Amino acid sequence: MSERSAKSRKPKPTSPPSNAIPTSSSSPNPAPQPSLPIPMARKSSLLKQALILVLLLLALYAFFTSFLNPDPKIDPSFRIQRPSGEDHGEFPVKAPPLLPAKVFMYEVPERFTYGVIREHSAARGGAHVADVSALKYPGHQHMAEWYLFADLNRPELERAQAGSPVARVTDPEEADLFYVPVFSSLSLIVNQGRPPGTDPTYSDEEMQEELVKWLEGQEYWKRNNGRDHIIIAQDPNALYRVVDRLKNAILLVSDFGRLKPDQASLVKDVILPYSHRINTYNGDVGIEKRKTLLFFMGNRFRKEGGKIRDLLFQILEDEEDVVMKHGAQSRESRRAASQGMHTSKFCLNPAGDTPSACRLFDAIVSLCIPVIVSDSIELPFEDVIDYRKIAIFVDTASSLKRGFLVKRLRKLPTEKILEYQKELKEVKRFFEYGDPNGTVKEIWRQISQKLPLIKLMINRDKRIVKRDMSEPDCSCICSNQTGVISTL
Repeated sequence: MSERSAKSRKPKPTSPPSNAIPTSSSSPNPAPQPSLPIPMARKSSLLKQALILVLLLLALYAFFTSFLNPDPKIDPSFRIQRPSGEDHGEFPVKAPPLLPAKVFMYEVPERFTYGVIREHSAARGGAHVADVSALKYPGHQHMAEWYLFADLNRPELERAQAGSPVARVTDPEEADLFYVPVFSSLSLIVNQGRPPGTDPTYSDEEMQEELVKWLEGQEYWKRNNGRDHIIIAQDPNALYRVVDRLKNAILLVSDFGRLKPDQASLVKDVILPYSHRINTYNGDVGIEKRKTLLFFMGNRFRKEGGKIRDLLFQILEDEEDVVMKHGAQSRESRRAASQGMHTSKFCLNPAGDTPSACRLFDAIVSLCIPVIVSDSIELPFEDVIDYRKIAIFVDTASSLKRGFLVKRLRKLPTEKILEYQKELKEVKRFFEYGDPNGTVKEIWRQISQKLPLIKLMINRDKRIVKRDMSEPDCSCICSNQTGVISTL
């Protein structure tokens, strides 16, 4: 029967109001309903089925995730601390922590370690000591060589409990890295303490030559051309005669001021902080007791890059609230420097004979905001420290404009100064060699992170052919090779 015929025999239903709710009819001949609700019901049913399916899939996903991949927030085995953070909190990762790098420390001849301490003591009138291991290493700004040596000589269990990034091994076949203990920076200053007119009986140059001759005879040095060895030369002049023969190694240095591009780079080497020589400030942040705007105390006249110091003295020494003092290293000078830095808001840090200087690290532990004037400075631990939050950087040309520095510092509001101080307080442990969670631990962490590159360079060395070139190519930045081509 056609739809037109049905409509002709049945009355047309009255349209319900638009807001009416459909109800079932008891009429034996109910009026036909519009065809629209039927497909809508089917769509609703399909949507419900799809929703149930999605919920089921989500439930299955949550089930398998919980049992096969535990939540890192719940399972402590998937949790590691920031490698260098004391109070930086924890962040979840889905990989276990890296194992400590295995370090073998050579049993070098005594003349490279305790023998240097004995010669240093003898040059200053010290009595002969039969047991050289009982000698005390003298304090100076390049003491990292002593702290690293002493750390590796600690009981291994003690070092492991402290969370050291490296583990000392006694079998060189197990080692990832080889540490060469040599007091190269102390060796430089042995003869400086001799009374005037006395002939030196110790030669730093001879020590350097003997060290390299001994090292080049070692099986594990020859195996990989020294690339997996660690050698400390913190003083800019340390090992200066032999650095070309040691440059494949990981060099631990204060800066690159006296090293050529084919000898050192940030890619393979590690920048060390100086050992601060003034007392650490243990007070809280604040400016009430810091009446001096800008403070500096140190040698006014330096060589090479440090010539800017004299110019800064000329510009700043007559400025109000600025203290500029000439002073050499001495116990009295250190006391005066401690007092000055602890009572100043800002501490001037111009370059020394090389781009870096120990005053920077004295300032950091004093919570005295460093004002760094050094265009070529490299800084330690920059992968974890943002120095812009703890220091003010001024280029050399701007710093020599009369009035520029003090005007800029006086414009900083108290709130900003306090922010700098709070950041300094957070990071100062990185510059405390005596802190078990401080400098030494960070140095080892930096060294251990070089391992992938070291292995890359070792394997690369096995396939390259060296040839002479008039100028080094770019590979010297990473590999210290000049003129290398692929194996034929």
